[in-house]
Amino acid sequence: MRALSLTTPAPIENHPLALVEIPVPKPGPGELLVKIGACGVCRSNLHMIEGDWAANGVPAKSPIIPGHEICGSVAELGAGVTSFALGQRVGIQPLWSTCGRCEYCLTGRDPYCQAKHITGETVDGGYAEYMIAKAEHAYAVPDELSDADAAPLFCPGITAYGAVACADLAPGKAVAVFGMGGVGHMVVQFARLTGAEVTVVARGRKHLALAEQLGAVRTIDATASDPVAELKRAGGVDSTIVFAPSTPVLQQALAATKAAGTIVVGAHAEIGPFNFADGKKIVGSLLGNRQQMREVLALAAAGKVKSYVETFPLEQGEEALARLKAGTIEARAVLVM
Repeated sequence: MRALSLTTPAPIENHPLALVEIPVPKPGPGELLVKIGACGVCRSNLHMIEGDWAANGVPAKSPIIPGHEICGSVAELGAGVTSFALGQRVGIQPLWSTCGRCEYCLTGRDPYCQAKHITGETVDGGYAEYMIAKAEHAYAVPDELSDADAAPLFCPGITAYGAVACADLAPGKAVAVFGMGGVGHMVVQFARLTGAEVTVVARGRKHLALAEQLGAVRTIDATASDPVAELKRAGGVDSTIVFAPSTPVLQQALAATKAAGTIVVGAHAEIGPFNFADGKKIVGSLLGNRQQMREVLALAAAGKVKSYVETFPLEQGEEALARLKAGTIEARAVLVM
């Protein structure tokens, strides 16, 4: 099979990925061999490939195949697998496996399992024509969704859904979304389904235009005006959801949120001074649980949310990552096999 393989992390401009021919892996007990149709390109892939997380042991092995938002079909069943059939379409998300026994796994908080494996970071992922998946962490993909449309649901989709679930939204409430990339464009759609009024703060007319297309009632160009002043002039917001990896942006979100409001954070940033007397709540959000993943797929199949994608062939994976780094991908880049 063909795969994009990373041996030594380096800036994407230095071409750290190699297109290689390697044997198709064999599934073990409880596993699936998945013939990949599409794999989304995530900024966390870029961080790993460029070595930003090397000090934290990511990637955990070398060489490794990146990619963690995948849609494909079952090519082979490992021993004991009865939950899927040959040829059935399946999706794989970043959470490749968990222990199934710890307090997090037993209470529907499996993304926080301390023994988890991460697709494309500790095990080989989806920048390839085939991969191995754990059957208990694979999801049936509805027929209404193409591979390219479904793949991003398994990272930005579930990440956005989990963040919105933390944001305490309801009809009559106002939320500001900071960051309008692959995750942000899904956050806007899920937030609108709660009945809340959605404002988007982003940089660049292209991203703001997409936010308006998706139903944001207000957009703020952070390069042209002060988002905090703009939001306070409109009465402030009850919640903010931050997917921009920027300390100044997180501090803007904190300042723009009303007293007793909620700030949901899904990207690395420093909080800075925090006034406890305002009663604000800061919540970190990582993915969502397995039932929430099924709900995301059902909402997408019903046409209530949609991933906006730009597709690239596998051999143009580095080009897609370079475009992501440059900020010229409107929503989500997806590699198609």
